[in-house]
Amino acid sequence: MNVSRRAWAVALVVTLALASAACGGDDDDSASGGDSGSPSEETTKITLGYSAWPGWFPLKVAEEKGIFDEVGLDVDLKYFADYIASIDAMAAGQLDGVTQTLNDTMASVASGADEVIVVVNDNSTGNDKIICDESITTVEDLKGKTVAAEAGVVDHFLLVQGLEKAGLSEDDIDFRGTLTDAAAAAFADGEFDCVGVFAPFWLTALERPGSHELFTSADFPGLIPDHIVVSQELIDESPEAVQKLVDAWYMTLEAIEEDPEGTTEIMAKQAETSVDEYEQLAEGTTLFTAQQAADAFQDGDDTTSLPYTAKLINPFLVDSGFTEEEAPLEGLFDSSFTEDWLERSGG
Repeated sequence: MNVSRRAWAVALVVTLALASAACGGDDDDSASGGDSGSPSEETTKITLGYSAWPGWFPLKVAEEKGIFDEVGLDVDLKYFADYIASIDAMAAGQLDGVTQTLNDTMASVASGADEVIVVVNDNSTGNDKIICDESITTVEDLKGKTVAAEAGVVDHFLLVQGLEKAGLSEDDIDFRGTLTDAAAAAFADGEFDCVGVFAPFWLTALERPGSHELFTSADFPGLIPDHIVVSQELIDESPEAVQKLVDAWYMTLEAIEEDPEGTTEIMAKQAETSVDEYEQLAEGTTLFTAQQAADAFQDGDDTTSLPYTAKLINPFLVDSGFTEEEAPLEGLFDSSFTEDWLERSGG
């Protein structure tokens, strides 16, 4: 799959080039027990993959601060410089869980993967942007214009939603499927009229004189969510391990709230950025509280509901040629672990 939106930190340092398909240089962490109030106190082990995105770097905080240990979970935490490699590793059965976007999880499920979303980490709330030259001031102005984005992935999806909201479709524009970094550079050089890009590549796109944001993911709440995904096999064979993982996630969010400076340093170090750079790029990502996550799992009539958003994504994946058929949605979302945490923690 040609998916690279979440590898934004890769562009910041040569050592995290997108061509690297191997795991990063993390030291694996082993837990030795602990008492978290989880359903089981026996230490269990899982292998969890994650990659470069502000909604996923808190996992490094969990490792560094011993939160996995605290809940009694032995986590072999693997960092992937290449997001695609993490998806492939999950599909190959090398991981018990991984961090993914909803789009990419559904693409995997449509291809036969048996994956379940158990945590809503965040929503993109501005880190995905449609940027245009100065001649385009409304979405309606896009008609007949050349617009570049990485085909089949979330910025392409954002573009389609913006067009449809204005009564247009992809047929009304000259769409150019182009890798995100190349699209941003070409737009900056004047090749396209507009471009759909994610952080940090919108920094490149905005170098073009007169360029501006036409709309962003902030204009479509819930459209681009990010998750921790685990195998159905792990849920069936070790639900207590999944519960401990979910508990550790929410305990980590509490740790970030209690020590924002120290935890940001941990996340910036993993991203190989300065703290200031990390904070700038993380501004467009909103981490979810447990209650917000529980609410997102519910059926609804707009994109703040994961099931609703999934129904929008399915035809998009097929129409864009990213999947041959729609992903089955039954069993894709499991809110029970978050609900269990809320009940035990008092919200």
